[in-house]
Amino acid sequence: MTEERLAALETRLRRLEDEAEIRRLIASYGPLVDSGAADEVAALWTSDGCYDVDEIFLDGQAAISAMVRSAGHQRWIQGGCAHFVGPPHVTLKGDDAVAVCHSLMIVHEDGRFVVRRATANHWRLRREESGWAVTVRTNRVLDGRPESPALLRRAGD
Repeated sequence: MTEERLAALETRLRRLEDEAEIRRLIASYGPLVDSGAADEVAALWTSDGCYDVDEIFLDGQAAISAMVRSAGHQRWIQGGCAHFVGPPHVTLKGDDAVAVCHSLMIVHEDGRFVVRRATANHWRLRREESGWAVTVRTNRVLDGRPESPALLRRAGD
């Protein structure tokens, strides 16, 4: 095997490993937030990362952790809820990445499960020494406003 071919294989393998790590990170959000694992949820973000949701803007890991610990979020957990994050489309650019996907918040109401919210998600991630982490996650409810599907079109931004 030539040095050039070996280098090309190593590059391809690194790309696949990066994409797999990013997908695992994104997939871990739902189970962590639904189990109330506040510190683990916050650790998905960089120390200066932010989470921009329609209803709230969380700046930094402490704010993200506090949201999971909040009385409102704890009521969702106690009542029965599932944050389901669909498979992301990942675009890598060196040590930075963008991922877009859908998410659903499903809640237990009156003996049945109901979709409370369907959301467009845009994730910005950066490779840190310890692995990939979220720098910015932007969510917008898919309620007909143009900015929500526009987030899904920004797979390479």
